[in-house]
Amino acid sequence: MTINTKSVSVLLVDDDEINNFISIKLIKKALLNTEIMACLNGKFAIEQLSEIQRKDPEKLPDYILLDINMPIMNGWEFLDEYKRLNLDPLGKSKIFIISSSVFSNDINKARSYPLVKDFISKPLNVEKIKELFEVQPMV
Repeated sequence: MTINTKSVSVLLVDDDEINNFISIKLIKKALLNTEIMACLNGKFAIEQLSEIQRKDPEKLPDYILLDINMPIMNGWEFLDEYKRLNLDPLGKSKIFIISSSVFSNDINKARSYPLVKDFISKPLNVEKIKELFEVQPMV
């Protein structure tokens, strides 16, 4: 029986606290060894990532789950700022747009960003998370 013991770090960027609570529960259920940080808007996430990049770039998250519609700084503005500041020059973080939007222009826009790995529709579930994090089923 193999268990995923490698620690995975995740940054959730979503203004919906209930959604964050549920996502954290689901991620912890799907992955045993996870560090999860949640930011309620893109500006706060950029500040956190800038701080990590300055202090210890090794600690940048493995995954960033990014909502589109948020106050202060939305997902698109976050991506533009993230790229402008070159917060992850080595490409350690995999960015996924997680949105309840069903508009094809949002999905296409997400796919037009080289930084974005994929567009995932809310709500998240354990299966989507395992797929996202490429978790191998326990044998």
